[in-house]
Amino acid sequence: MVRFVHKEQPEITMDYVNMPEESARRDALKRCSGEDGGVTAAAPGKKLYRLVAVSFGLLCVLQAALNISLRLALYSPYKTRDIEVCKNLIEESDKLKEKLINFNYLFQQGWVYFHPSFYYISSTKKSWNDSREDCLQRGADLMVINSKEEQFFSVNKDFTRKFNKLMWIGLTDRETKGMWIWVDGTPLDKSYWTPGEPNAYEDKNEDCVELKSHDIENSWNDIPCEDENFWICEK
Repeated sequence: MVRFVHKEQPEITMDYVNMPEESARRDALKRCSGEDGGVTAAAPGKKLYRLVAVSFGLLCVLQAALNISLRLALYSPYKTRDIEVCKNLIEESDKLKEKLINFNYLFQQGWVYFHPSFYYISSTKKSWNDSREDCLQRGADLMVINSKEEQFFSVNKDFTRKFNKLMWIGLTDRETKGMWIWVDGTPLDKSYWTPGEPNAYEDKNEDCVELKSHDIENSWNDIPCEDENFWICEK
C-alpha cells in the first residue's frame, strides 16, 4: 500500500506541475512568434500612430495653404500694383524704343529736329499743291509757323540758310480771298510779311506763301500757287 501511494503520487504531482509550465512556454512562444493576440493587439496601436502621423501631415499642408491664401489676400493689391507698374514701364520702354527708331530713320532721311517738330527741306521744285502732297506722303504737311521762335528758326538756322532757297510754307487764302489759313485749319494770328506784302503783284492770284528771305525775320511773300518752289515739311 505504501508502494502504491508512492507510485501514483509522483505521477499526479508531475502532471500537475508540468502542465502550467508547458502551457506558459507555449504561450510565450506564441507571443514571440506573433501567433497569439499579444502581437495582434499591438496592431491597433500602430494604426492609430499612422493615422495621427497622416493627420498631422494633412494639418501641416492645410496650414501652409492657409498661410499662402492669407498672404495673397493681404498683399495681392500691392502685387497687382507692382505688376501694373512693370507693365506700364515695359509699354513706355517699347514706345520710347519705337520713337528712337523713328527719330533715327528721320535723321537718316535728312529731317532736322527743332522742338517740338521735325522739318524737311526738298531738293526739287514743285507747285504749292504738289509740294503739300509730297509732305503728306511723308506723314507730314507744309510748315505751320505759330511762334516767333519757329519763325526765327525757319529763316536764321543753319539748315535753312545754307540752302539759300525760296520755300513754300503751309499758308494760303485760296478759300476766301484775304483770309489766310494754315494747312492745319487754324487762322493766321501772327504774321511775318515782307514789307509791302501781301500785294497781289500785277493783279495775279497770289494765294500761297513762300519764305522769301533767310536773313530777316519778316520774310513772307505771296505768289501764285502754280509757281514752282522748294518747300519745307513739318512733322
